[in-house]
Amino acid sequence: MNSPEQRFRVGVDIGGTFTDLIVVDQSTGDFAIGKVLTTPDDPSAAVQTVLVETLERFGVEIAEIQHLIHGTTLVTNAMIERKGAKTALFTTAGFRDSIEIGRESRYDLYDLMLEQPQPLVPRYLRFGVPQRTCADGSSHRSLDTEFVKRLALELSDKSIEAIAVCFLHSFTNPADEQTTKSLIQSVAPNLRVSISSDVVPEIREFERASTTVANVYVQSLVDRYLSKLTRQLDSIGFKGGFYLMLSSGGIATVETAIQFPVRLLESGPAAGAIAATSYGVACGRPDLISFDMGGTTAKICVVDDGQPLIAHEFEVDRVYRFKKGSGLTIKLPVIELIEIGTGGGSVARVDSMGLLKVGPDSAGADPGPACYGRGGVNPTVTDANLVLGYLDPDYFLGGAMKLDVEASRQAIDKRIAQPLGISIENAAWGIHQIANENMANAARVHALERGRDPRRFPLFAFGGGGPVQAYRIAVSLGSPEMIVPLGAGVMSTVGFLSAPIAFDFVRSWNAQLNEDVDWSHVNSMLSEMETQGSAMLAQSGIDEAQISHRRSVDMRFVGQGHEISVGLPAGKLGPTSVQSLRSSFADVYQQLYQRSGPPVEIEATNWRVVSSGPKPDLRLNISGSSVSSIDSNSAIKGTRQAYFPETEGPTQTNVYDRYRMTPGMSFEGPAIIEERESTVVLGPESQFHIDDHYNLVVKLSR
Repeated sequence: MNSPEQRFRVGVDIGGTFTDLIVVDQSTGDFAIGKVLTTPDDPSAAVQTVLVETLERFGVEIAEIQHLIHGTTLVTNAMIERKGAKTALFTTAGFRDSIEIGRESRYDLYDLMLEQPQPLVPRYLRFGVPQRTCADGSSHRSLDTEFVKRLALELSDKSIEAIAVCFLHSFTNPADEQTTKSLIQSVAPNLRVSISSDVVPEIREFERASTTVANVYVQSLVDRYLSKLTRQLDSIGFKGGFYLMLSSGGIATVETAIQFPVRLLESGPAAGAIAATSYGVACGRPDLISFDMGGTTAKICVVDDGQPLIAHEFEVDRVYRFKKGSGLTIKLPVIELIEIGTGGGSVARVDSMGLLKVGPDSAGADPGPACYGRGGVNPTVTDANLVLGYLDPDYFLGGAMKLDVEASRQAIDKRIAQPLGISIENAAWGIHQIANENMANAARVHALERGRDPRRFPLFAFGGGGPVQAYRIAVSLGSPEMIVPLGAGVMSTVGFLSAPIAFDFVRSWNAQLNEDVDWSHVNSMLSEMETQGSAMLAQSGIDEAQISHRRSVDMRFVGQGHEISVGLPAGKLGPTSVQSLRSSFADVYQQLYQRSGPPVEIEATNWRVVSSGPKPDLRLNISGSSVSSIDSNSAIKGTRQAYFPETEGPTQTNVYDRYRMTPGMSFEGPAIIEERESTVVLGPESQFHIDDHYNLVVKLSR
């Protein structure tokens, strides 16, 4: 039980360049934010530093924190850098190469030197176990238990640390996998074991194996990290609940995160999308494009009808970062984001053809852009924005970090301007605009591929770099308006505090939608998953009356290789449900592909349940400004020269204090709006105002 004094909640996000934090007083909505450079060698050090500094500034004791919710890139980095446990794979005899064969597809048909992603388990550590389960769940060949025990002992003696178990058709009958896990733990208790029927119990053997391997590969690393961070928090007096953000947008306990660490892969970016969704719904814009740009990458997510789009499969550690199919496949729910290799630290260069390129390489936090003065010599997007006058060198991070303008100019001059024979300012504008076009093109394709027209979606911009670039991106997309929240630089942390405790479940069972469907089996599966979800959430202290379940089913035309997700109604399903499911499938298909499907039978494959607790009622008190006037001039803090192509060069531009801008104020561009962690840059033709939620809203001409 939490004591009455614990009225504060904390969200903390570790990014590639910065670690962000927000602490909120639940009783008043007052909040404080913090931002420090990430410590790549020990991410927990930055967490502790920013937590202690921010609490001290806010006048809050660590013992007063009720919840701390955390997002981390640890799992992603471990898989990219191959720093996980030495792992073996047990699979059905004759199928040990399926994890390397994959889908037998080429992600680039014309690349003769194509490099396929390398599995986390090398071939010599993949073993075929004598056993065979049929598609209907019956046993064709009994599990050889003595083989499993001998092999587990041998692997333990050879310093293997983890074993993934993925048998054919185990999603229909997990008995052999469960027995194998028990046998391994009985003879070699030092080995970590993950079985596919626990991690991802659904069809497609390759995807199940890849995901199960990834889960156990990072399990010990995540366990050590979270245990260490828990001890550090304990040492400074933290007594509240510690939770982790999942890739699907829910939060989970430390115990759940350690059991299923692969679900943390996209935890940080997911929080940003959740924050954008929450703000969009609050200000009456349930449809929007979430645009989050930090120091290393930009993340874009389509939010439709108050819900971020969800995918049930994604990739990590791509050989070619932005080529689908070149990475390790993970078969788990994730907020559907597109990641673009453009951030404030993205490096600009002139390629062998004499063309200016930006990203995907990043200067990161160490050494960082040239202007950081930490040894970086390559020009970056941040350097370009500083040279263009968009950033104040004396007010970066609210003045906590000084930027070196001359270092930026020298880096751009030497590596971009001189090779191209242009001025430093034109080179800086080229870097800025190429970064914008890279992101706008990616956002446009991402939305259109999902049946959404980007021209009807406002652009919701946040992150340290998002508001600097967003105006040009919104114009390029044809967006009706652009929205920037107060505190945009640390908005992802708000997402941690806006998400409910939640977990999702899936069962695979094929059935053509006709009168022969065994609805009793379907209802039994759904009920079993709901019961499992209720039990898991009850362990987190959530009352049963507060638990809700959202159900869906993956459907396809018979003979297709991929499915689309369709919502299921509450209550028991039966023969009368067939027509409504067919109609829902047709509607989703039409929206995605702008056409009706063929006259072919429809089948259901995967049945899903998302169990969640109550969504936190997060209300930030952002009305603390001392400005009562609606005269926009009262928010001006000064002017400076900034480059805009519409005026063909540097223009004297008003600089506004974001904290002195209140509802009712309206403005005209060009303008630069500064807050401690981010800066908004708007062109000469812009018109904007502050709405009742303190969002900066830019109306864009169509």
